Amino acid sequence: MIVEDDHTLRTVVGDFLRAGGFRVAQFPDGLSARDALRGELPDVLVLDRMLPGVSGDELCRQARAASDQLPIIMLTALDAVEDRIDGLEHGADDYVTKPFALRELQLRISATLRRTRAAEAAPYTVGRFRVEPGRRRVWLGEREIALTAREYELLFYLTQHPDRVVSRDEILREVWGWSFGDPATVTVHVRRLREKIECDPGLPQFLLTEWGAGYRFTPAAESTC
Repeated sequence: MIVEDDHTLRTVVGDFLRAGGFRVAQFPDGLSARDALRGELPDVLVLDRMLPGVSGDELCRQARAASDQLPIIMLTALDAVEDRIDGLEHGADDYVTKPFALRELQLRISATLRRTRAAEAAPYTVGRFRVEPGRRRVWLGEREIALTAREYELLFYLTQHPDRVVSRDEILREVWGWSFGDPATVTVHVRRLREKIECDPGLPQFLLTEWGAGYRFTPAAESTC
């Protein structure tokens, strides 16, 4: 849900997020957004602080009172440190100041959703891997895999996208939260992860390299050990 009184900005943000795969509901003022929030809550609420009808601060307080778990991102031109602190104290989880890059907002939304869903997700099995997100633990068959925090986050992301090619840039964005960085960082962590999940890291069966494209995680592969 996007609540923004600037028609052009609201439209541009909405169109960009839809192009990125999000379903978007848009509202031009606090009153209409408040009425909508009395029904089904969104996965993420993005709102301006200075809104007609009901202010963004008041809308944030009401939304937070309705749900402790609803992720709220404030989008505003108020960029002083005290403004940021004030916005967070009203119940916001994140604070993005104008002007901003559309891609940055999208990454922040994705990161917020990932953290929220990871904490709430029920244990699940994909192929030969079992994941317990609440405990941040992973098993391969009957064997628990000892993982560092980043290795767990990488493997968790891969189990969410089985049998799909993911690029190193995508992994940097979605796992590290970086809009740019050294892809070699991913290469090193993939190598370390292979050492823990593959019988022969030099001939991987679960975590394959797709040359020129990235990696493909095949959790149902037959293992020789």
